[in-house]
Amino acid sequence: MSEKELREMCLQTINAAWPAYLTTVDAEGFPQTRAMFNLRNEVRFPKLVSLFQKQSNEFTIIFSTNTSSTKISDMEENPKVAVYYCLPESWRGVMLGGEIEIVHDLELKKNLWHDGWERYYPSGFDDPDHSVVRLYPTIARGWNQSMTFRIDLGGI
Repeated sequence: MSEKELREMCLQTINAAWPAYLTTVDAEGFPQTRAMFNLRNEVRFPKLVSLFQKQSNEFTIIFSTNTSSTKISDMEENPKVAVYYCLPESWRGVMLGGEIEIVHDLELKKNLWHDGWERYYPSGFDDPDHSVVRLYPTIARGWNQSMTFRIDLGGI
């Protein structure tokens, strides 16, 4: 499989997987993995497809989370993270790694907002407990059927 085909397979996996698994490193150096809404999932978040298509890096990952969560304090201490997507029924998975950033862009928060998120952020998209984080991954590793792969994604 060519690198171009591998990249396309990775993007297909990312856009179809539910959920995404985000791993941060806590203050004691232990990995902390949790399930996150995969905002790139084209079925569950169709209104965001165009937002991701406009990103300068085709592998850009964005999450919405609570500012008060341990994820945010982990990221502030150590921005190195991994995000994992898999489609077990297709024997396919991809892990993206790099340094994540906390984004302070009110317009992005507004564009990400979905009805029903008031249960997480009662004051709406600009709730002080609503944070957005973004990853421009530098590496992709994974498996497709019985083949493993690694792709250097570089920087932004």
